[in-house]
Amino acid sequence: MTSQLNLYLKHLHQDLPAGIVVFLVALPLCLGVALASGAPLFSGIIAGLIGGLLVSWASGSQLSVSGPAAGLTVIVFEAIETLGGFGGFLLSVVLAGGLQIVLGFLKAGVIGAFFPAAVIKGMLAAIGLILIIKQTPHATGFDASPEGDESYMQETAESSFFELSEALEGITPGVTLVSVVALLILIIWDSAFVKRVKAFRLVPGPLLAVIWGVGFNVAALRYFPELAISEKHLVSLPELGSTANFLNQLRLPDFSYFDNPKIYSIAVTIAVIASLETLLSIEAVDKLDPHKRVAPTNRELKAQGLGNVVSGLIGGLPITAVIVRSSANINAGGQTRVASFFHGVLLMVSVLFFAKYLNMIPLACLAAILLQTGYKLAKPGMFVEFYRKGWNQFLPFVITVGAILLTDLLVGIAIGMICGFFFVLRANFHAAITLTQHGEHYLLRLHKDVSFLNKALLRKYLQEVPDDCELLIDGYKAQFVDLDILETIGDFMLAAPDRGIAVEIQGIPLEDITPSAGH
Repeated sequence: MTSQLNLYLKHLHQDLPAGIVVFLVALPLCLGVALASGAPLFSGIIAGLIGGLLVSWASGSQLSVSGPAAGLTVIVFEAIETLGGFGGFLLSVVLAGGLQIVLGFLKAGVIGAFFPAAVIKGMLAAIGLILIIKQTPHATGFDASPEGDESYMQETAESSFFELSEALEGITPGVTLVSVVALLILIIWDSAFVKRVKAFRLVPGPLLAVIWGVGFNVAALRYFPELAISEKHLVSLPELGSTANFLNQLRLPDFSYFDNPKIYSIAVTIAVIASLETLLSIEAVDKLDPHKRVAPTNRELKAQGLGNVVSGLIGGLPITAVIVRSSANINAGGQTRVASFFHGVLLMVSVLFFAKYLNMIPLACLAAILLQTGYKLAKPGMFVEFYRKGWNQFLPFVITVGAILLTDLLVGIAIGMICGFFFVLRANFHAAITLTQHGEHYLLRLHKDVSFLNKALLRKYLQEVPDDCELLIDGYKAQFVDLDILETIGDFMLAAPDRGIAVEIQGIPLEDITPSAGH
């Protein structure tokens, strides 16, 4: 306990600024996800608060940030419509959280380890590209769908490119100026020169970008109103003013829905998809972590489940670990869970007392922060790196990126996984059996595990063995040989004398080699 406390104190000077950055990114996203879900706006804030104040400590990840996920917006919207009320939906969130806790105790978190690195990196790159596409309208002042900042919905994917082209035509001068200068500030602040100066490192670049945007708009309103940014391009947060007003925003689930069977199917859907998104995000965060720490996935499922139970009980949206806010945390220099917790504290304080001032922040500043984050996730160098690794790595990577952009996160990941497994099977298919020639002597070697998937390759190699030669079948390295393989060898041994082929078997008991029933 003392060592953990010392760790948190040691990195406090890095975690607090990172927490500010995550807060600045999370605030509009919490509101936007709620808006896209057809839920009360404050339900998104509640989910963000639970993710920061509670899940950050229950989780085993030091850098992951949890909150309302845009990937669930379609499910949430349809669930509220199906159930006919938000209160019934909250009950399904509570049940989904309970199911996630059960999955954690059943050690279902191991599923995350079966995702290939190429697919995980492809997911990161796709999210980076989505961020760039979806934030460009905010950066130019053409923000027709503010809720789409980190969405992976099919509707968003299909409309994003059209919206991007329109955004470049419908430029608002004041908004564009703010975002361009903010982006330049972020680039300069991320340069090696600035990083060498200790005094500069104490102030996060995103905070400077926000200060610039607020300062510019205050000056523009007074001196050159034609460049002033309108309210629709500013953060919009409900003003509460007191703890009592905050408590009045909380809502209990409608427990009368317990006898509605739809509650349970919705709860299972939310639990499964939220768990998958969490495991994928945790896997991605582990790869981004500069210290290469590995988060315990079963504990993460329990933490997310606890978060969803509490969120549902007080009127919040479903929670998952979210890669956009997590990567913003890492890029801002976050080192421990204190950064995520501090972002939750800032969310709480801001909605209680400072909504009036937060509503002065231009969305263009936040867009610049996310554009930089998107570039870091989808650097051109990453595509070059996977190309150099070979097609078995490059194709799953690129296909995952394309599938996510054209469909949604989960469908894209599934397509990437299928592609990844194809190349794994293809590699194992060729590595399981080898045939070598030394004059008139042939060596057929079985390596490690030889399954029925290798039967076609075995037949191909046996057909390549010419008449009137010697064949040695070596099975010493094989840890497992499928019955189909043994039958194929048995059939070949029966026909070998007619072709003048002398067959010798090593490493496989002869009594195990039996020809198929047809012989």
